[in-house]
Amino acid sequence: MKGGNHYRWRGSHLSLTLITLLFTTIFLWVCEKNHFVTTVPSDQDQFTWHSSAFDEEAENYSFKSIRPKEHIEEKNSESITAEETKRPGERNSDTQLTNFTTSYIPERKESDEERTFSTKRKVCNYAKGSWVADSRRPLYPGFGCKQWLSGMWACQLIQRKDFSYEGYRWQPKDCEMPEFERSAFLRRMRNKTIAFVGDSLGRQQFQSMMCMASGGQVIREVEDVGRDYGLVKLHGHARPDGWAYRFLATNTTILYYWSSTLADLVPLNRSDPKSDVAMHLDRPPAFMSKYLHQFDVLVLNTGHHWNRGKLRANRWVAYVNGKPNEDKRLANLGNAKNFTVYSVARWLDSQLPSHPRLKAFFRTISPRHFRNGDWNTGGSCDNTTPLTRGNKVEQDRSSDEIVESAVKGTRVKILDITALSELRDEAHISRYSIKANQGVNDCLHWCLPGVPDTWNELLVAQV
Repeated sequence: MKGGNHYRWRGSHLSLTLITLLFTTIFLWVCEKNHFVTTVPSDQDQFTWHSSAFDEEAENYSFKSIRPKEHIEEKNSESITAEETKRPGERNSDTQLTNFTTSYIPERKESDEERTFSTKRKVCNYAKGSWVADSRRPLYPGFGCKQWLSGMWACQLIQRKDFSYEGYRWQPKDCEMPEFERSAFLRRMRNKTIAFVGDSLGRQQFQSMMCMASGGQVIREVEDVGRDYGLVKLHGHARPDGWAYRFLATNTTILYYWSSTLADLVPLNRSDPKSDVAMHLDRPPAFMSKYLHQFDVLVLNTGHHWNRGKLRANRWVAYVNGKPNEDKRLANLGNAKNFTVYSVARWLDSQLPSHPRLKAFFRTISPRHFRNGDWNTGGSCDNTTPLTRGNKVEQDRSSDEIVESAVKGTRVKILDITALSELRDEAHISRYSIKANQGVNDCLHWCLPGVPDTWNELLVAQV
């Protein structure tokens, strides 16, 4: 009997062990599936570094996956306007410095809730569609928008003779995009502020919005409110850091702030105009932090100033965590740019719960179309026939995977203009630029009226 009891006890013990093991396995499986139970990864764990997918033989490029392989960007992707030129005597960037060998792209995992939500509704992709001819274009007369439009971008006021590029509008494939009408737009934006923060392409979008909102006409009921945002000409500066105007009838404010890298720039010695400037890669511009609560719509962009020539000309020195950068990976400009884009998007996302009325967008990079050289080596964009590259964008993903990845999983929306703008190589200022007599073509900026008007139509449709 003792032996029988002993074996029964051993059998019971074995059964309890198996049951315990079974419940432990189930519990661990549930924990793995439930993100509320699992440990939240640290900020550092959210970043991954990997090699670039660039063609190893191509040294002249800017950023990953914003052009087809045969159209890889040329080096030193610099703006050519007078406000952005380098110091006299500044040498061009050497290949070793401008050649970005790696890309910094954060991987963000979609949560169970996001996957479930995305399957329940079909998201409209405004970047997927086609260019169609429209005799009602342009949205405003370029020759009549002198009040807001820079002369260097008003192609109807320079020597360009063909304006066929003006007669097209973008038609999203699966989205309803109402026609832009300035009066309805201003009423909709009553008592609201639209802010553009970025480089000269952001300034083009700002000027385009001013021309669209005014109909390209001189309007006296518009007030310069730049001083309300600290946007005034300072002593020794050729221009202010931005502009702000208010349409008095509807109290609608449209402003632009120059921030070519979206990093926070702080002179190391404010009393010395030749002082180095700390470029804090992990901090947004102080302007955004200070005035964010006043914005209702915010549009960010960056891209073309991330090159050694710009850094040297402006004496920018990379800083992280409040001190000079010591991470060798961030010494690579491609990585530094991607890190900054991600940092700004994450910071902005963290602020949005405190600003429920704010709708924030990160605009993807605007493509360049230089051929047979760069802006300072004889590059040109002589095509004047619209849509020789085709008129459709059929891809579901953005061609700017850096911005797409940075905003994924955040409340910041993507304003995806890269692929649709890639089809419009005939719409640049080209050889009619202000530096044309020096043999310089502008295949970076766009004629206005023109492609940036479409960017604003996409923006208005999503606000």
